[in-house]
Amino acid sequence: MILWGRRFTCPLCRHRYRRFATLVIDPSFRNLLCPWCLSLERHRLLWLYLLDKTGIFSQPIRLLHLTPEYPLYQAFRAAPNIRYVTAGLDAAFMQVEMDLVHTPLKDNLFEVIICSHVLEHIWEDVAAMRELCRVLKPGGLGFLQSPLDANRAVTFEDPTCLTPEDRARTFGQSDHVRIYGRDYKDRLEEAGFTVRVDGYVRTLPPEIITRYGLVATEDLYICTK
Repeated sequence: MILWGRRFTCPLCRHRYRRFATLVIDPSFRNLLCPWCLSLERHRLLWLYLLDKTGIFSQPIRLLHLTPEYPLYQAFRAAPNIRYVTAGLDAAFMQVEMDLVHTPLKDNLFEVIICSHVLEHIWEDVAAMRELCRVLKPGGLGFLQSPLDANRAVTFEDPTCLTPEDRARTFGQSDHVRIYGRDYKDRLEEAGFTVRVDGYVRTLPPEIITRYGLVATEDLYICTK
């Protein structure tokens, strides 16, 4: 049941609710799921940042979106100025099927790259990061978000975790192959990016954070080259 109301608003679809919903497959996402467009807090935060802090909707650009999430996919493909390319392996809404470690894309092709909660699924993540750096234009923007544990200084990996059951037990999800730590920025920089960790969400008034169902500890990893 969708609880219509006025307290919470999804900035992507603009629907209003008495509360957001809980993600069925992960109850820890309580009151964070938009029942209409299925956006989560990370999608809404990125969308607000793009509207507020960039000009990507005001000029012709190429945008690469890896393993596109439905609410952002809907928004980007509706933007007339964006030449929108979606890519991934076994992903919905994708135009280009590719292994992110070995892409068929040309150098310096995209002004914007969005890769959200993808790299933690890839064994050779730094190689994938290098590919993303290669196809990003100089001066372009890459938004490379991954879940991380801020209590860990160093990313935790265990190559002996080969089964879904082992990975679920060790990394918290059956298709994850690591838990990123605070060195996530270092790994991106090792791949060739210049990285800025942006606490944009904490510049917003508390009532806006609440209204849009954001998480105040979520940082944006904004990559350039």
